Amino acid sequence: MKARINFFTASPATMKAMLGTSEVIENTGLDHRLLELVKLRASQINGCAFCLQMHARDARAAGVPNEVLDTVSGWREAPWFSERERAALAWTDHLTRLGEGHRDDEAEYDQLAAHFSEKERTDLTYAIGVINMWNRFNVGFRHEPE
Repeated sequence: MKARINFFTASPATMKAMLGTSEVIENTGLDHRLLELVKLRASQINGCAFCLQMHARDARAAGVPNEVLDTVSGWREAPWFSERERAALAWTDHLTRLGEGHRDDEAEYDQLAAHFSEKERTDLTYAIGVINMWNRFNVGFRHEPE
């Protein structure tokens, strides 16, 4: 596939704002490993090859083992995800799949609330929204992995 446009040069102000949102997420205090797992999971669901490659690379650089990265899509069955990570991944799945129909999310939210403060829940939800937005730019404009 050939990229449709270079959205960075097409709208520098928009991309500056997008990069700013990503910087905010990195400074929330949420664990870097957790953020990379969430970004990978949303990108898997959305089929964003660019983000998958980038966040897998970033996670490896942060010391996340390959066996963990290899099983993000099967996080429910893999033994090495903490309960906190499972709560974040369940919330990621739920929010990334909103278009598949609303359902009762009490179990996911209760699990999230058991492991994250109100600030952390807010910051995590923001992070999930931002990676979904990046996925839409990269998939929509066919931004290929490097």
